[in-house]
Amino acid sequence: MDAMKDAGDLVAARFPGAAWAMLTGSVLGPHRTPGSDLDIVVMCDEGPGHRESLYFRGWPVELFVHTPENLGRFLARELAARKPSTHRMIAHGAVLRGDPGDLPERCARVLAAGPAPLTRAERDRLRYGLTDLLDDHVHATDPGERAVIATTLWLESARAALAFAGRWLSGGKWLLRELRDLDPALADRWLAARDDPAALAGEVLAGAGGPLFDGYRAQAPD
Repeated sequence: MDAMKDAGDLVAARFPGAAWAMLTGSVLGPHRTPGSDLDIVVMCDEGPGHRESLYFRGWPVELFVHTPENLGRFLARELAARKPSTHRMIAHGAVLRGDPGDLPERCARVLAAGPAPLTRAERDRLRYGLTDLLDDHVHATDPGERAVIATTLWLESARAALAFAGRWLSGGKWLLRELRDLDPALADRWLAARDDPAALAGEVLAGAGGPLFDGYRAQAPD
């Protein structure tokens, strides 16, 4: 199956007036699997933008349809959340039609630069949250609750490790990819700690200044 041709034909049929469109995602690279879908970013002059899932010629397809205005809002929200999913799609995409200009290069520079440094309040909030989860895990007596807490603590330990290191956050398979990119040995320890993440969480906390509970204070939002 020719991903570029099929994606191009779909865009031509569905969005003949699109300013530009790009195919992106694992289908283009070494992470492609038999289940890889066609992730297609489409720029239209008129909205509203939307996300749509469908099948086309046997492919599962995810369409990310934007206008210039809503794409700008998406990119800004991603920076604030430290999760550059759309930046990554555009930086690593292959153009199907039109010309996105220097947008892929700008997104690539954002990815390479990394997120803004954590503020003191953000670091303290992460330390407090991980400390609280670790305490719940240590003292849990109900097996079901302990299992749920362990899973949450395991995932949050990886996210906290990335945030403390000044790296981008993510979820799913990209969480592991980001962690491996940061520190392959840490990623291996994290995978091994899935069922009992207390020691790994303690390691992450120790590297960020240790647990935080006594004296923690969070300012209410405006």
